[in-house]
Order: sequence, then C-alpha cells, then structure tokens
Amino acid sequence: MDRGNLLLVHGAWHGSWCWERLVPELTSRGWTTSAIDLPSTSGSPANGLREDAEAVREALRALNGPVTVLAHSYAGVPVGEAAGSADRLIYLAAHLLEPGESVVSVLGEPWYEPGSKMLDVPPSELLYGDVPDELASWAVDRLRPQSARVFEEPVIAAAWQTVPTTSIVCTDDVVFPGVFTERLKAADVRYLPGSHSPFLSRPRELAELICDIAQG
Repeated sequence: MDRGNLLLVHGAWHGSWCWERLVPELTSRGWTTSAIDLPSTSGSPANGLREDAEAVREALRALNGPVTVLAHSYAGVPVGEAAGSADRLIYLAAHLLEPGESVVSVLGEPWYEPGSKMLDVPPSELLYGDVPDELASWAVDRLRPQSARVFEEPVIAAAWQTVPTTSIVCTDDVVFPGVFTERLKAADVRYLPGSHSPFLSRPRELAELICDIAQG
C-alpha cells in the first residue's frame, strides 16, 4: 500500500537522527518518509521559530503528492506556523498554539533563566523515561543545545485549525506541560502508553497508530 509522504519534524534538542528506529517501521507499512533538521538546534541562538517554520515550508515544497506531517513536542510550533498546505497533521505530544501565543506565554513564564540564549539538554529521564538505558545513552549523546527564541516568539498562524489534525497523548509523559496535554485532548486525540519519546521506546506501536490515524 502506498500511503503517501510522511514528513517527520523533530522536537527541541533533537535532530532527524531521532527517527532512525521509526522510519523502517513506517516504510514497511507503505510510507515514503522524509525528515528535516530544524535550524534552532544548529547551535546558533539567532535561529528561532521563523527559521524553523521556513525549513518546514521548504520540505513541504519539495514533496509531490499527499503529505502527512508528524510533529513531535516543540515541532508543533513551526508546523502550526508553516504546514497549512499539508493534507494531515499528527501532533505527537506536541505544542498546540493559537495565533499570537508562544510557548512561554501559555505557560505564564519561562522555566529557564530569563535572558538565556541557548538551553542545555534536559535530564535523560524526562525525555526517555521508558527507553532502554543503552538506547537512551545513544540518544543523549546526539542531543544539542536549543535556541531559547523558539519558546518566546509568538506564532502568526495555526495550521491545525484548517488541516485535519490528530493529537497523540503519551500517557506516562512527565516532561510535557499539563496545559498543553489538556489542549491536545480538546482535539481528535489518541493515546499511546509510555513516555515522551515513543519513536525510540515503541516504534512499532507508534507506526501502527500513525497508520490507523491516516486511515481515518
């Protein structure tokens, strides 16, 4: 079965490498996958939401045929900003913002020192609570500092308001802010056991859920 294109957009501190366990599960189920690296994890504090959103737009322009976008965690912000041309969005523990909002404005205040330009990598147990130790260490070694701008800049568009969107809530997620979890529940929502990074801990189940969502 040819399911079309699936564009994978990683969250903060990560890169396209984080999908390595998921991609074989997706391709075996008929997806044509592509993944991008967001500029805000390149090491420059000058790269923010706008640069990330443009990277999403460029990736979408390069694809022919139907496109589903899978956004993990922070990726919901640039995907919401830039993916209005997609056919379907899947928000995987991803931030859902209204136009004019930023992550920090929804939370009420930053969780990091005000004025910070780059944010250090969070503790492994927050991101990878149910990931085997060896695999979690592999992932932690690849994480990179994150530009703080992405959490402070407001979005000007919300593709999820016009594009069919399904949210996946990870039931044992301890890092995703509760205010965003409640927002996800207001949309078409599915539930997946485990912590914040099921693309590492349970790629087969995640791939099957993505296919189920795509089948409508």
